[in-house]
Amino acid sequence: MNNMGHCNFEIIPKWMFSTFPPLKYLMYTPSYHSLHHTQFRTNYSLFMPIYDYIYGTLDKSSDTLYEKSLERQGKSPDVVHLTHLTTPESIYHLRLGFASFASQPYTSKWYFWLMWPVTLWSMMVTWIYGHTFTVERNVFNNLNLQTWAIPKYRVQDEKLNKNGEVYIRRHPQLKVKLVDGSSLAVAVVLNSLPKGTTQVVLGGHLSKVANAIALALCQGGVKVMTLREEEYKKLKSSLTPEAATNLLLSKTYTSKIWLVGDGLNEDEQLKVPKGTIFIPFSQFPPRKTRKDCFYFHTPAMITPKHFENVDSCENWLPRRVMSAWRIAGILHALEDWHEHECGNLMFDIEKVWKASLDHGFQPISVVSASESKA
Repeated sequence: MNNMGHCNFEIIPKWMFSTFPPLKYLMYTPSYHSLHHTQFRTNYSLFMPIYDYIYGTLDKSSDTLYEKSLERQGKSPDVVHLTHLTTPESIYHLRLGFASFASQPYTSKWYFWLMWPVTLWSMMVTWIYGHTFTVERNVFNNLNLQTWAIPKYRVQDEKLNKNGEVYIRRHPQLKVKLVDGSSLAVAVVLNSLPKGTTQVVLGGHLSKVANAIALALCQGGVKVMTLREEEYKKLKSSLTPEAATNLLLSKTYTSKIWLVGDGLNEDEQLKVPKGTIFIPFSQFPPRKTRKDCFYFHTPAMITPKHFENVDSCENWLPRRVMSAWRIAGILHALEDWHEHECGNLMFDIEKVWKASLDHGFQPISVVSASESKA
C-alpha cells in the first residue's frame, strides 16, 4: 500500500469506488496522498482515509484531483528506442528485473542456473506475449524518451525487410522517422582509430556499417584489408575505382588494428600479433580471447550529465554510456531532421558526429586490455 501511494500514478479505477462506496474510506489513492506532500497539513492518514474524515484533516480537493488524474492523458514520447532480449538470462538485466544487475554491464552469472525455473517461465511468457512494453523513461533537453522492449530474442532478418527500408517505401506518408543509427556508429568507429592509422583489417561478418566504414577509409587513403575473397569482391563492387585501389585481399595477420563485427572467431584472434586493437562495428562485442590485446567497446558514447534517469546499463556497456544507434535517434529529434535512416539510406557522417558533440555526448577513452578483461 505504501508503494502504491507513492507511485505518482493513479491506478485505482473509478468503478471500484462506485461499486463499493465504503472502499473510499478504507483505501487511499496516489492522488489523495500527493496532497499531503503539497499541502502539508491535510491527508495525514496512511492507507485508511477514514481517520482524516473523523478528525477533519481531509483536503477538500481530494475527490476532484482523483477524477482529474484519471482523465489526464499520458505524454507521448518524442523518441522511442526499440530493443529486445538477447539471451534467456537478459530478462534479469532489465530494470523490471533486479536493479543491482541492471546497474552493471551485462554478464552471465553462475547463479542464474539456480533461477532456471523462473527463467523458463519468463521464456514462456515471452513466447506467448507479443506486445512491446516500456522498460525505461528518460528526459533529455525537454525530450521525453522511452525504451520499448520487444518480447522476442530475435528480430526480422535483414533480407526480409532490408532493415526497415521496405516498410518506409510502403508508407511514404509516414510521419514518424525511422532511424537505425548506422551513420553515428560509423562516425564513432572512425573517430576511435588511433591517429596516423594507415591500414586496418575488416573481420567478422560484413554489414551496412562495415561497408560505410570501408568506403570512408578507402576514400581517405587508408588501406582496408579483408581475409575472405567473397567479402573482398562484395566490398569492391560498392567502391569507386579510385577508392577500390586501397582495398586489399590479404592472407596475413600482421595488421594491429582490426575492425570487427559478429562472427569473429577465436582462431583469427589467436593469429594476430601482440598488442592488436579490436574495434567492434557491430552491436555485439567479440568474445575476448587474448589478454595481451586491446578490446574497445561497441560503438557508443558517454551521455551528458543532465541526461536524466540513466540508472541502468545498456547491455554490456558501462553506466551512463549509450550505444551510437540509440543516440542517433535522439539527435534526429534534437536537430529536427526529417530524413529516414534505415536500409540503404545513410545520413551525413560528419554532420551527425558534430551534432553528437554539440549536444554534450563524449567519445569513450581507450580501454586497456586489463580493464576490458575485468
